[in-house]
Amino acid sequence: MRGEKNRWLIALSGVAIHLSIGSAYAWSVFKEPIQELTGWDKSAVSFAFSLAIFCLGTSAAFMGKFVEKFGPRKTGTVASILFGFGIISTGFAVTSHSLPLLYLTYGIIGGIGLGAGYVTPVSTMIRWFPDRKGLAAGLAIMGFGFASMITGPIAQQLMVHVGVSKTFYILGVAYFIVMFSASRYLEKPPVGWTPKGFEVPDSKMESKIPFRGVQLTANQAIKTKSFWLLWFMLFLNITCGISLVSEASPMAQEITGMSANVAATMVGVMGVFNGCGRLIWALISDRIGRKNVFTILFVIDIVVLLSLSLIKTPLVFAALICLLMTCYGAGFSIVPAYIGDVFGSREVGAIHGYILTAWAAAGMFGPIFLGKVTELFHSYTGVLRIFAVLALIGLIASLVIRGAIKTLSKTNQNNQPPVSPNRDNPKRV
Repeated sequence: MRGEKNRWLIALSGVAIHLSIGSAYAWSVFKEPIQELTGWDKSAVSFAFSLAIFCLGTSAAFMGKFVEKFGPRKTGTVASILFGFGIISTGFAVTSHSLPLLYLTYGIIGGIGLGAGYVTPVSTMIRWFPDRKGLAAGLAIMGFGFASMITGPIAQQLMVHVGVSKTFYILGVAYFIVMFSASRYLEKPPVGWTPKGFEVPDSKMESKIPFRGVQLTANQAIKTKSFWLLWFMLFLNITCGISLVSEASPMAQEITGMSANVAATMVGVMGVFNGCGRLIWALISDRIGRKNVFTILFVIDIVVLLSLSLIKTPLVFAALICLLMTCYGAGFSIVPAYIGDVFGSREVGAIHGYILTAWAAAGMFGPIFLGKVTELFHSYTGVLRIFAVLALIGLIASLVIRGAIKTLSKTNQNNQPPVSPNRDNPKRV
């Protein structure tokens, strides 16, 4: 009999995959060198990143089903090939000065690889950590948030010594090797497996898990009110976060008089808090429950956004926007575990993929909406207050979903038989 895999090595493999694909957040490092080499304008180069994020969100929807059907090893392999090839071929696009090729290689091929790689480890890690769902999701997605801190300096040095195109060749090969190797170890736990010493939570423990017994397929989940409320909450969280990230530097300079260099430093520090928020809030959610954390996040968003519109002190402004970044990062790490709480672990990967379409929608809507609001108010103060209203709507949704979850639980308990004896009565090993 084959020995049982080490769940912490499973977690390490998931982090390795997310550290690789999370390098997409370092795209700003490449923008100027690509512009200087090709003569393309700033918006044209920036669109490659927007396209990649859009393809990440849309491809995650069907790749999540792929994970459930074929397993994380095959999905991870597909992700390593697509993302690695997308990065390598981006070097050819730059060398040939072909903007359409850049969009195809980095935006579409690389973006689909991003989506496949993003959903590959998360559902698997949640299954290996039924006792620490938040920690499992937080660890993987924290890697995505921190990746730019690693990739940025390395890419910068590589471009200085070997040039832009060769940098993409080197990074593409490195990402393929890391992702392919990590995927080899990924595997779902045996049916009914639980870690030693883990007791199945009592159904009355509402503070930690809203309810148990619901095991929905992805197609069943998307027909529920709970799914669309959770989708909407993530959409609003990302819209506020990704929009403010893109304008943090000029916003700080206009509101507080911060210098460009200090503002640039602030943006770098924001990345640290983005990554830390993914793990810290996920750990908190294991203690007080996902639904409570999401409500707290929107309350913090409202208070911080309104405060940012009034604060003139650079240091306080920077501290508040870094706090906001922890909330932005938290949404990504809490949602997978939230899905497991609400819909069960039967097809958590597929449902997570469907939920991530909110990322694609917010990635396109957020910056456009921000631009329109900025044109309307001609001031970031008004923009921040509008986004506070969006956060208020998110807060309302986080409260409404509680009733929807209870209704779903009662309906499922009354009408749906157990999926399998093993899932209802998991064995302990």
